[in-house]
Amino acid sequence: MDSHGFLFNLVVFLSATVIAVPLFARRGLGSVLGYLAAGICIGPWGLGLINNVGDLLHFSEIGVVLLLFLIGLELEPRKLWAMRRPILGVGGSQVLVTAALIFGVGLWLGARWQTAVVAALGLALSSTALGLQLLKEKNLLSTPAGAAGFSVLLFQDIAVVPIIALIPLLGFEAAAAAGGASTPVIIAVVLGVLVIGRFFLRRIFAFVAATGVREVFTALSLLVVGGFAILMDYLGLSMALGAFLAGVLLADSEYRHALESDIEPFKGLLLGLFFISVGMAVDFGLLLENPLPIIALTAALVALKAAVLYAIARISGLDARQRGVFSLTLAQGGEFGFVLFGFAVAAGAMEAAVADLLTLAVGLSMACTPLVLIANERWLEPRLFPAAEPRMDDITDNQNPVIIVGFGRFGQVIGRMLMAGRITPTLIDNNPEQLERVRRFGYKSYYGDALRLDVLRSAGAAQARLIVLSMADKETVNQAVDLIRKEFPGLKIFARAFDRGHAMHLIDNGVDGFARETFAAALELGTDALMEFGFSAPHAKRLSERFRQFDMDTLHQQVKVRHDEKAVISIARTARDNIEETFAADREQDER
Repeated sequence: MDSHGFLFNLVVFLSATVIAVPLFARRGLGSVLGYLAAGICIGPWGLGLINNVGDLLHFSEIGVVLLLFLIGLELEPRKLWAMRRPILGVGGSQVLVTAALIFGVGLWLGARWQTAVVAALGLALSSTALGLQLLKEKNLLSTPAGAAGFSVLLFQDIAVVPIIALIPLLGFEAAAAAGGASTPVIIAVVLGVLVIGRFFLRRIFAFVAATGVREVFTALSLLVVGGFAILMDYLGLSMALGAFLAGVLLADSEYRHALESDIEPFKGLLLGLFFISVGMAVDFGLLLENPLPIIALTAALVALKAAVLYAIARISGLDARQRGVFSLTLAQGGEFGFVLFGFAVAAGAMEAAVADLLTLAVGLSMACTPLVLIANERWLEPRLFPAAEPRMDDITDNQNPVIIVGFGRFGQVIGRMLMAGRITPTLIDNNPEQLERVRRFGYKSYYGDALRLDVLRSAGAAQARLIVLSMADKETVNQAVDLIRKEFPGLKIFARAFDRGHAMHLIDNGVDGFARETFAAALELGTDALMEFGFSAPHAKRLSERFRQFDMDTLHQQVKVRHDEKAVISIARTARDNIEETFAADREQDER
């Protein structure tokens, strides 16, 4: 490829990324689906802007390699050893059971046993890049479902070693063409790499780090990842596995965090390129020739893998609410299938027509996975596990002069101060878990919704002197203010303001008092900062109080023109000049 061609492809790739991914992400469809859609649009079956899909897909696998390296960095050898049971149990069961079922279906359909074996092993594996990205986007990596998913994907990456070693044995007439080393050589080299890497990698990094040249350290990081990956690829193994081993070897080193910061930008961009390449690789020509068989094959693959994963999740004790997302996240085929089926064709273990069909099914299953997860999240799970609305508590302690609505981190401080002053508040919250937590500390609190008039009346709003709205949602606070002002005009309202704009809204709607949730803490820290630069403690505290008063006066001025942005900015600039002059004059007086 010439430089102009490469630059054109780069511009097309980046343009598709910055257009499609934000659009899909803003609509809650996830970035992965955006990358896949971008690939379909710019690929051979879309606008045709890029046609060398094979080369691009091979290059973009570097993103998967870097992803596995970063995962390896998070797993110290001791931690990896501690995970051996879920890796072997959950991961091993998934691969063996899925492969056995697909092998049986292949024989039943009349395939050669060699073809059935390759298809079973290739389709049993899931997409590491897609699965981990989806789990990360949904913040599930730290959940039991995420841990189980990671165990399955890790076992699959390890399983690549024996699978690759097995393929040449299935195609005797073309074993030489398949390439790769013999199994004893593979084992010896891998063990040698682990031993040598364990003893020498840290010394090499220490030598380079001592130079203090950051870009050389970054170059060494990429060199280690690429070197391990190429070595494994030369042996006929997975490049991602080589990168993972490199990461594990450096996981407990003092350079781990520096390596993560150096590799992360490359990983994100190249992983996006990989997903775009998968979208480009979908052969819509073959799909249009045989739409029903291919769609049926893809649906059957996803359904079978999801069923096996769901059964394993249930046996392993995974929570019922997490079984669906766990099984559907890993129900697709994997990127390794693209490599394995081509490898099998070269070895004579699979017919080219079958490989093309299976490759298309894998690509479609990967493209459909984000959509399947969205359908599960929006329609299936709400019907299977409808959220039970807890019954509102009967509020018996309703003669107190103060009602606090929202007893989280903000409301608890107010409640504790009132109780310290021997003023007993009625505590209401609509988060059952939060209520259970504070009740363990001895607080008498009730489950209720401040937007319901019957709850407010039951809490004694008609007789109370003050209600404090400290809920964690701005719109809920606003709605509660409107309701209370209308139904209980004599009740004073103190409200939690989330920012300056929200404070203006509350003032405009007649609240009696408000507090911006971060303002007081920032003011306190600013006072400490002034003292750090030589201001005496009394002087710094006096300036802090003046700043607070200036800010409050400015805020009340801005409320009157809050819909005129230019006027708001003009008032802010004038106030800033005034406070600077006041501070300067105050310091001159303090220094006399």
